Amino acid sequence: MKKAFVKSYGCQMNVYDASRMVDLLGREGFVETGTVEEADVVVLNTCHIREKAAEKVYSELGRLRVLKGERAEAGRDTTVVVAGCVAQAEGREILNRAPGVDVVVGPQSYHRLPQLLAASKDGRVVDTEFPVEDKFDHLPLRRTPGVSAFLTVQEGCDKFCAFCVVPYTRGAEVSRPVEKIVAEAERLAAAGARELTLIGQNVNAYHGAGPDGRDWTLGELLHRIAAISGILRLRYTTSHPRDMDEALIAAHRDLPALMPYLHLPVQSGSDRILHAMNRKHDGDTYRRIIDRVRAARPDIALSSDFIVGFPGETDADHAETMRLIADVGFASAFSFKYSPRPGTPAAESDDAVPEAVKSARLAELQALLERQRQDFNHATIGRTVPVLLEKPGRHPGQVAGKSPYLQAVQIEGDVSAIGTVIPVRITRAGSNSLFGEAITEAPAPVTTADAAAATANAAAPAAA
Repeated sequence: MKKAFVKSYGCQMNVYDASRMVDLLGREGFVETGTVEEADVVVLNTCHIREKAAEKVYSELGRLRVLKGERAEAGRDTTVVVAGCVAQAEGREILNRAPGVDVVVGPQSYHRLPQLLAASKDGRVVDTEFPVEDKFDHLPLRRTPGVSAFLTVQEGCDKFCAFCVVPYTRGAEVSRPVEKIVAEAERLAAAGARELTLIGQNVNAYHGAGPDGRDWTLGELLHRIAAISGILRLRYTTSHPRDMDEALIAAHRDLPALMPYLHLPVQSGSDRILHAMNRKHDGDTYRRIIDRVRAARPDIALSSDFIVGFPGETDADHAETMRLIADVGFASAFSFKYSPRPGTPAAESDDAVPEAVKSARLAELQALLERQRQDFNHATIGRTVPVLLEKPGRHPGQVAGKSPYLQAVQIEGDVSAIGTVIPVRITRAGSNSLFGEAITEAPAPVTTADAAAATANAAAPAAA
């Protein structure tokens, strides 16, 4: 029996792509394994967003080369594949630097993985083209997706933020047709998915061809998917403030299935730095967007991304970012020190912020964000929230799920309840999870409308 090991780095898009590569390999007779030592095919699905991403991949490839040699001595072949954004950015250079690699494939070509594996028997291969055909037409049907599943609706980005490699590694914005997305969503629902997260590099720029002959917006697409039987919850990520239109904001008001959680990266609170980043919005524009979203859905929880120490950032610029965080209030956030990406405009800057200064600013920013996150979580104690149960918990007799605000929740319960939404009274907040007790007198599973009503009752935490 052939076995495949797939390791994914980075964003939700990579998680989705990795699962589809597992599907592809499954069609070719491979069984997924969590142990790299027993894998006949090893796929590293890479991300190029974070600092020294390529070097981390090469370090991993060095270890795999040793493993590959050990398996060869035992008479077992190992094919090593580098996929994803580092593959797209580095291309054939990966073959030059990593002799153990057999296949290099970019994120727009991984649907060709079976053919590339076959071709690699005659020599090492690279495929980093942006193919004309729709790769989704060549992917097999999804296997059992689980209770929560990602669904790609859009890829690529046309924004060209000064710090970002996505337009170069993922290409221009492309949106999938509505009918193809709906068909995949229906298959996922039939297979047991109860929550779908629509994903894209710039998901709220979605403009896919609709069945009525015009391009649909993300708000329209959400309404259509919400009508699919079995789908109880919808989410989407990642968004750009420039594409937060009124139809999408209205969907947060009108769609009970659309969860009250919005990840909307701002990156900085300084108008000067936002301009240098080519973000095309300023701090007050972001604040006004948040005001409109909260007017439509008062209980919404907010998440964002922040980059600290962008070239030229001053103490005053950093103070503006801290002020924006204090003004808005976030339930969660991701924050990083700026690091240059080859080929991006910001990488050419000679106005670098000293590393020690970046570290100090990041620590201050993360301390404020963590206080807001903990305040938000603790404000749910004593409240009843609808929880979608997804998997067994950490300990025997526990099941785990998510609140509408994307908080991890652990309760005592039976695994037979997985896949249902039940009301849970939150009793305790840990460092990364909430703990609660099921309200057994309420009917379970509840309907989507019931879940929405229970979510509204928990509005207070979003004000934290």
